[in-house]
Amino acid sequence: MKHKLLNHGAQRTFAVVLDSGDEVMESLKSFAATQQISAAQVTGIGAFSGLVLKYFDWEKKSYLENRVEEQVEVAALVGDIAVSPSGEPSLHIHLVVGRRDGTALAGHLGSGRVRPTLEVIVTESPAHLQKAHDPVTGLALIKLER
Repeated sequence: MKHKLLNHGAQRTFAVVLDSGDEVMESLKSFAATQQISAAQVTGIGAFSGLVLKYFDWEKKSYLENRVEEQVEVAALVGDIAVSPSGEPSLHIHLVVGRRDGTALAGHLGSGRVRPTLEVIVTESPAHLQKAHDPVTGLALIKLER
């Protein structure tokens, strides 16, 4: 993984490039911790050799995992970085990937192995985003300060 600061100031912007074999969630969490990013928007394009997409089952209040064991193109990657209740960076990424035949799969990104590259733009927000446990869903959700 390599990164470059594109804009410095109240709203830093980074280009983050992951290489073949990099695991996306581990790499981006490490990057966010190193750069002390507490609030940001994330977008990206690239490809994976395999990944896990997650779907939140409302009735069970848990995520179902869908494994994709094939080369796919990233059609859309959007998400955010916030601070988890434990104080560590928390990534919430939604993803649409395309298969060779043009069909698409979508969901929350659980994990993904890059091949050959993933180009991510991280745009830091001047406002601090903190996640808190939501008793209704059982999830850590962004809590906006009033």
